[in-house]
Amino acid sequence: MSDTVARRARSARAPATAQGSASGDPTPVLSMRGLVRSYQSGDRTLEVLKGVDLDVYPGDMVGLIGPSGSGKSSLLHAAGLLEHPDGGQIVVEGRDCSVAGERERTKVRLHKIGFVYQFHHLLPEFTALDNVAMPLRIAGKPRMAARDRAKTLLEQLGLGERLHHQPAQMSGGEQQRVAIARALANSPKVVLADEPTGNLDPATSEAVFKSLFDLCRREGVAAVVATHNMELARFMDRVFGLRDGHLEARDLG
Repeated sequence: MSDTVARRARSARAPATAQGSASGDPTPVLSMRGLVRSYQSGDRTLEVLKGVDLDVYPGDMVGLIGPSGSGKSSLLHAAGLLEHPDGGQIVVEGRDCSVAGERERTKVRLHKIGFVYQFHHLLPEFTALDNVAMPLRIAGKPRMAARDRAKTLLEQLGLGERLHHQPAQMSGGEQQRVAIARALANSPKVVLADEPTGNLDPATSEAVFKSLFDLCRREGVAAVVATHNMELARFMDRVFGLRDGHLEARDLG
């Protein structure tokens, strides 16, 4: 990471506490209490989350670190309402999604949560513009309004000359920036990113991570980002490690 970027990341960070607000807003956009998740592996039960508590506030940038299998993806899947934890409560912008039906959970995912994965999962036959406009159209936005919003996001990410390119015509870093724009298309309250640069070389990783960081800041969107990269984790306001099923605040200096 460059010295300038590192200084910027350090100056942006607030003290790391699971229930402390980095933005000053006392009302979390995402709140998790007592999350429990386990999986069966043959005759063994693997307990990956053992009562996790975490509050994420407007504009908050939260990093999750830990080795493979520590539960980072399980936590993100539960937070994003993609999986049901075995126990605990998940509240998104004041709405208790733990007791919500699937229709309501789908609505919350569409309007309140954005997702970025290690692999971009773009639709190969669609252009960058149409990939980003897709969630807007699903949410009921008119075609031109959806395309205008998509164009604005892509231009902010430096992809103004790639609007009409299909994924195969773009580099890995460009494809991932399209995925970031898609995640932010519906102006979610929080973006959940699972190893968003894990498939990229170091230089491209830094550029893509910075794009995610800057766009979330510009849009005022919170983010929870799982990463193995300690240098990139220094971008975040608060960083937590997952160890033995529990969150531990980390100070990366």
